[in-house]
Amino acid sequence: MDLHGRTVLVTGATGGIGDALVAALLTRGARVLAVARDAGRLSELARRHPPGAVTPFAADVDATADRRALLLHAQAMRPTPSVLVIAHARAAFGLMQDQHDDLIDAVIRTNLAAPAQLIRAALPMLAAHPAAAVVAVGSTFGSLAFPGFAAYSASKFGLRGLVEALAREHADGPVRFQYLAPRATRTAFNSTRVDALNVALGTRVDDPASVARRLVDAIERGTPRRQLGWPEAIVARLNALLPSLVDRSLARQLPLVRRHAGAGPSSQEPRHAHHPS
Repeated sequence: MDLHGRTVLVTGATGGIGDALVAALLTRGARVLAVARDAGRLSELARRHPPGAVTPFAADVDATADRRALLLHAQAMRPTPSVLVIAHARAAFGLMQDQHDDLIDAVIRTNLAAPAQLIRAALPMLAAHPAAAVVAVGSTFGSLAFPGFAAYSASKFGLRGLVEALAREHADGPVRFQYLAPRATRTAFNSTRVDALNVALGTRVDDPASVARRLVDAIERGTPRRQLGWPEAIVARLNALLPSLVDRSLARQLPLVRRHAGAGPSSQEPRHAHHPS
């Protein structure tokens, strides 16, 4: 897909990966409808780019009324968006037994239910184009469930399943569906506890600009599924084929995970940004 001249709707646009993704899309000639909750940060994002390149729209995609307002605004644009990028998420690092009901509900709502509702509402607009795309920016934890990230992993597994099912429902139509999963990325989405765990585990952490470029490359190629990073790509595949091997490996890391996951209140994790892995 040639992105030049297209309008791309990006949620989570002021997050670490979202911000970089907006910049990468502009280099390919796209116009961006940038969506996030913070109007001030959106305005600042738009000011950093050429006039008219970024249209800011403040909305909480968890809210039905905000999603409706966003779709009305998108439908009034010319051209209307032909690419929808779901790049927002809510974090939830901690042992699940220590997490409160509201946090778990919010993670599932933000990371899975709201994207499903937004995609459903946007489909008629997207399908009006000869070629269109829905792109979910996922996570390694959408293929590799990780201790300390139970609710987050569940939400990302669900998002991956949603995109895969919709790709099969719409296999004969103009809208393609892509699930693209970064590994750990150096953004403010990661709390200090997650950063400390990554250091303790020796996790490789990518620069958001590099991640954004690879995501945009995958969007242009139409790649249906991609896990970024090595060895994450092979471990995710191994988890699908021989999960017991991964079980044993993660069991050895469990004391470290527990030490960091129990270090503070999970309710203090940031809300909308992007993914730790």
